[in-house]
Amino acid sequence: MSGKRDISRFRKRLSLKFGIDAPNKVAFTEDLSQEGLFVKTVYPSPPGSQVHIALNMPDGETVLLVGMTRWRKTVPPQVIHLVKKCGMGVKILTFISGEEIYRLYVSKLNQP
Repeated sequence: MSGKRDISRFRKRLSLKFGIDAPNKVAFTEDLSQEGLFVKTVYPSPPGSQVHIALNMPDGETVLLVGMTRWRKTVPPQVIHLVKKCGMGVKILTFISGEEIYRLYVSKLNQP
């Protein structure tokens, strides 16, 4: 299991929209890495499904990407604020726009 966690993840809450066909559900990130992100939501997509994400960056830019749900944890909507993880881990497959913005932002999170 430790091999899966060699990727540097950075806790950061950014707003986003996601969906199977189009980004239409509102959610937030819980952490980010160069390879993926964790989306906190009570409506996670099934593992193996492609998701379209429109990520709102702090500078006002929107990063558009396509990812694949690697895993998910579902809970009832009433307890989303009580559990540690609720949502889905998404691996980035491709960027539609804003790849440089995203990669630069994540790399800056690594700096003290």
